[in-house]
Formats: sequence, C-alpha cells, structure tokens
Amino acid sequence: MRFGLMASNPLEWLLVKFNLIARPVLDTQVAGTYVHVIMAAVKVGLFDALADGPATAEKIAAGCGTHPDSTAKLLPALAASGYLRARGDQYELSPLSRKWLVTTSPHAVNDKLLLQFYELGLMQRADEYLRSGKPLDFHTGMSDDVWDSYQRGMKCLTTGQTDLVAKAIPVPEGATDMLDIGGSHGAYSVALCRRHPSLSAVVLDLPDAVRHAAPLLAEEGMGDRVRHRAGNALTDDFGEECYDAVVIIGVAHHFSDEQNRELAAKVTRALRPNGVYTIAEFPAASGGGKTQQLAALRDFYFALASESGTWSPSQMASWQRAAGLRPAKTVRLAAGGGLNVQSGRKPR
Repeated sequence: MRFGLMASNPLEWLLVKFNLIARPVLDTQVAGTYVHVIMAAVKVGLFDALADGPATAEKIAAGCGTHPDSTAKLLPALAASGYLRARGDQYELSPLSRKWLVTTSPHAVNDKLLLQFYELGLMQRADEYLRSGKPLDFHTGMSDDVWDSYQRGMKCLTTGQTDLVAKAIPVPEGATDMLDIGGSHGAYSVALCRRHPSLSAVVLDLPDAVRHAAPLLAEEGMGDRVRHRAGNALTDDFGEECYDAVVIIGVAHHFSDEQNRELAAKVTRALRPNGVYTIAEFPAASGGGKTQQLAALRDFYFALASESGTWSPSQMASWQRAAGLRPAKTVRLAAGGGLNVQSGRKPR
C-alpha cells in the first residue's frame, strides 16, 4: 500500500512523470490540509451528525455546534475526498465514512483519529529527533486525557482483527496460564481466552496504562479469566515455569534489540516445557522500493516516538533462538494490521 500524489487526467500524469510540478508542496501542504480536514470533522462529530440521513450545511453545523460558514467550507473538501456525497445543497455519508467514522459502527476508528492530534504533535518535532538521535518517548509525560485517548485509540485498531490474530497464535493444548506483555486494553487476551476455554491471562503493562485501560477490559465481562497487573516488562521478574503461553503484540518496536533479547530470555525462563512465546509485529521495511513506503514511514515514526522501530521475522526469531526456544515458521497476516506472527516453543 502506498500514499501520495495521484494524477486525475493525462495532463497531470505528464506533469508528474516529467517532474514539472512542485510535488513537495503537494506532498506537504495539501496532504497536511487533507489530514486535518478529516480529523477536525471527527473531533466535532460531523459524521455522527449525518448518521440519520442527508442534511444541509446549516443543519450539520447546528448538530455539531460549529459555525455555518466554516462548516460550509469544510463539506466540499470532505466530499471531494470521498468522505461525503453532495446531493444539491445537502450532504450525506459515503460508504467509507459510514463504516469507519460513525461512532455507532462496530468498525469505527474515531478514537484513533482523535489520538492522532497528539501523535502529529510528536511528528512536528521530527527535526529534534534527526539532530539528536534521541527518541521523543511517546509514553513519557502524557496527560490523563492523552492516556485515555491512547488506550481507546489502540483498542479501536483491534476491532475486527482480534479473532484473526488469536487464531494465528499457537497455544498448547490444555494451556491454563498466559502472560500478555504490554497488552493494555486486553482485547487480544480476551480473544485468546474465548478461543481456549481452559486459558486465563495476566495482562502486564505500565501503571498508567493499566489505570486507563481497566474500564475497557471491564466492558468485556472477562474479569474472572483476564486481569491486569501493573509493572514494567523490562525490569519485572516473570517467575519460573509459570506460563504455558506468553504473547507480545505490537509492542516489541518499543524495545531495542538488546532489550528484546533480554526479554526473550526472561520469557523462556517463565515458560513451562512446551510453552510458546509469540511476538506479533508490524512488518519492517525490506528495501527502498515504492512498495515499502508504508513500512518505512511506520518504522521512522516508531523510532522517533519510542525506542527502536519495527523488526523483521528473522530478527524476532533470532531473539527466540538465542533464548533457547525453537522458532516456528512466520505467519504473515494480510489483514490484522499486516502483522508478522513469530512463535517459538520451549523444548519439553
């Protein structure tokens, strides 16, 4: 998947092909405006205001508590971008926005878009990271409001993919105990426990994460089998032969290679014989081609906002192998956020 300038007619195609248009301006000013138009519409509840049917700019503004004139300027931009449809002086939801941006939809990602106001603030400091080489550390100094937005935003990204990921994670037959490292909202633990009736899970995460994720986990009604534990995966002891399965999903990019190796060693000690350690991560960029754009951009963002960036399956398998586990073949999920699922089993 790629993002960027797309020609809409033969003349524009020629201008792009022969480098006759100032693409950097379009890639920044226009793209930046595009991003903020969508996010602003979500923030004021514009898509929810259209959930019951078409409406004029004046009616939409009244429903959102926004100014009619500025709202009227925003609506054509959303329609031209495929998020709305114009019908005379009225606007209505497109299939795109009805599925993803109406809060009552089971697929809604509004919480993630609201979190992006904070994330884009970090990206505005990218030059600091480039000059110093020091990550900005996403989690340090977040207010309660941002922590709450972060947890809700991360959970909404799991919608529709928890069962797919749970199916890809090998759990030993008859397993009873699982550790979910950095699992915050607990959505993956809940899916795994529902899939494996004998399984219970401990979700280990930072104290602030647990505090703000606890209400989200409580909504699942799985408190008898999935519970939080506040702590720090890098410094806490996991015990010895306590778990049949350990998972870390979308978290390894926060840790350096050395930290991930040390973590794998602790996990191996905590696993019972035949236990499985599964690392699920976003794909790392594997070259400089255009098809690598999304992976490369994600890798830069994770490096800036956290500690290291994305990891390849071979790197994840090397952590497991060095810890004494037997890595399995990587499972690549086209859906499920495009995760690579790398599992390693402890010998009997």
